[in-house]
Amino acid sequence: MSWLHALKHTARSGLKVERQRLDPLVAVRAALGLALVVGAALYLFGPAVAASSAFGAFQAALATFQRSWRTRPVLALASGASLAVTTFVGYLTGAHPVLFISLLALWTFLAGLAWAVGPTAGMIASSNVAIMLVTVTLPTSVAAAAQHAGMIMVGGIVQAALIVLFPVRRWGAQRDALADALAAEADYARRLRHDPVAPFDPEPLMHARNAAAITPRQARRRPAELHGARGLAERIRPVLASLADPALGVPAEGEQRARVRELLAAAASTLDAAARAVRHGEPVTMSPAARAVLAVPKEGAVLTGPARRAESRLISLLRDVIETAQGSGTDNAKRTGPGRSPHEDTAYRTARRLARSAARKVARRPEHRADPHDHLHRPTVPGLIPVALRAMRAELRRDSPVFRHAVRVAVVAATGYAVGASLPLGHGYWAPMAAVMVMRPDFSQTYSRAVARFGGTLLGVALATGLVQLTHPDTRLSAALAVGCAFLMFLLLRTGYAVTQVCVSGYVVFLLGMGGLQWTQTVPERVVLTLAGGLLAMLAYAVYPAWETPRLRTRLADWLIADGRYATAVLQRYADPAGAPRDAVREALLATREARVAWQDALERAANEPVRSRGLSRSAADDAPHALAQLARVAMLMEAHLPARDTTPVPAAAALAEALRTDTEAAARAVRERRTPRWDAFRAALDAWDAEDAAGDDKVVRKGAGLLVEALDELTHALDAEGPRPRGSAARTAA
Repeated sequence: MSWLHALKHTARSGLKVERQRLDPLVAVRAALGLALVVGAALYLFGPAVAASSAFGAFQAALATFQRSWRTRPVLALASGASLAVTTFVGYLTGAHPVLFISLLALWTFLAGLAWAVGPTAGMIASSNVAIMLVTVTLPTSVAAAAQHAGMIMVGGIVQAALIVLFPVRRWGAQRDALADALAAEADYARRLRHDPVAPFDPEPLMHARNAAAITPRQARRRPAELHGARGLAERIRPVLASLADPALGVPAEGEQRARVRELLAAAASTLDAAARAVRHGEPVTMSPAARAVLAVPKEGAVLTGPARRAESRLISLLRDVIETAQGSGTDNAKRTGPGRSPHEDTAYRTARRLARSAARKVARRPEHRADPHDHLHRPTVPGLIPVALRAMRAELRRDSPVFRHAVRVAVVAATGYAVGASLPLGHGYWAPMAAVMVMRPDFSQTYSRAVARFGGTLLGVALATGLVQLTHPDTRLSAALAVGCAFLMFLLLRTGYAVTQVCVSGYVVFLLGMGGLQWTQTVPERVVLTLAGGLLAMLAYAVYPAWETPRLRTRLADWLIADGRYATAVLQRYADPAGAPRDAVREALLATREARVAWQDALERAANEPVRSRGLSRSAADDAPHALAQLARVAMLMEAHLPARDTTPVPAAAALAEALRTDTEAAARAVRERRTPRWDAFRAALDAWDAEDAAGDDKVVRKGAGLLVEALDELTHALDAEGPRPRGSAARTAA
């Protein structure tokens, strides 16, 4: 993509407005916290302190809107405390320009490295630096600076207290994540009825897994229906695929296929019912048709062999899902608390106790105890500090996109502050503030946010200026207008960055106007310096980029290694059912999903970069992922039939596993070095097994090994520029 096309694309994406579901109650609560803090500070201390406290409450509220699984009060407190410390330290050095610029560069560099911890940490750290540039100009002494920092902290405390006192749909995000995972599997089962090899996007399962990670305190308060259902959903997916796929399931037509279609329809109906129950706190309502299909008689079963075992396992898992989700209905009873009789209160408590007991019973079953991902631990905030330090230290290398982002943003912030201070405009901090807020570790977000910020700022200050000239607001009215703009920003936060910048610009104009600054003293400087900051950010990425395009082959090789380890772990279970590590298959599957997502993110970023393709042609970038997806899918089909620990081992599976491990490691090196991968060792092991003609129940392994060879050959053809193009099976998806 040329620079012209890249700039056009990023400009359009930055100015795009999306229709999203709004959360007015959450926006009202955040604006109320801001209003309480501003009103109290204005009454007790005056406009300057009120402005500082407003920034603290605003930043704390903004942190609670981030896509994080941390509890909202924790996010508000962490944001308020970190901004208070940043502001106080910044003021102490503000009187010494060289020292302040040095501190600014260091602080911004650390904020850039914070993106290694996650988007929420990166956003909070970047916002702290940007807001600090404004708040350090408000105090007039060290004591006043401490007072301002204290009021900023109070803003975070007030926002946290309001969230505790007025919760809005507690555990709602976790409910939605689990319900989305169940609904995605229901849709998958429905599509498998018509397309036995239908694709499945594991992102909802990954999202639910992230949501399931909790602190010890959260574990004591988590609703019963959120305990265990996700692990069951993970186990259902390979069983559905193995039943539907003719390769390892039942024939494409006939009586057995009709039975499979009935099972898939019943599974879809059951999973949808469980998803509704979890999402809305309603009782699980199953259709009579689904109940009839899942009540299979012990004699006269249609399915036989592995398909019969998969049928039994699916029915057992679906019953466990319903049993676990059944606790959702008690939440609905809890909402109707006023007016319940004592007998109804006793019934509610009994139902709640039974629901929790059922969830614990499901989690204690042997098949669930064998899977540790049912109890995912999330470190507390103090426990997160060493984790964050390790993550940031791991990014201290020249080829790291996060490190390069940290260097860019530190240099731009220091340069922007020096340039802004040298210009005769005043409020020179707006240039580095704009640059810090728009810069991200990747090209597309940086450029789109720069365009969106300038466009939103231009429109926002124009509207705010017009309103100021019409109303001539005093201090109180300016404060009220600032709170109104903040409410609109909280309400429209998900609709696009340009929309939020319109509201933020009005918020800043009214907030500074509350302190006595006229619009003629702020608006022109803000527009010009925002443009300067955006241009600095865009120029910095062009001069010191972190392009994703040259790393595509590395991402593809990482995905290949992850897929190979997943298939190897499955084969090792067949080779040694009793001795193979119990968690190896699960851990390998999670690594495969992470590698797949990393590839997709990298490919999406590379598509918008003004860089000529180096390493992977467009056709190879399209076909190679399909082959890797097929490789993971075959491993998943074999996983659905994993043997019990007392099952007779398949000795040939050990040789296949070792050969596959060796070949995939060598093939990954070949992909990175732009050579064609080969699979000689795996093919030789399979040929040797065929020559032995060993007896035993190894049909799944033998058929699966053949499918693995097909997937590996498909990858070779995809990466061989002179090889023939594969047809037909390119539309497989990842596990």
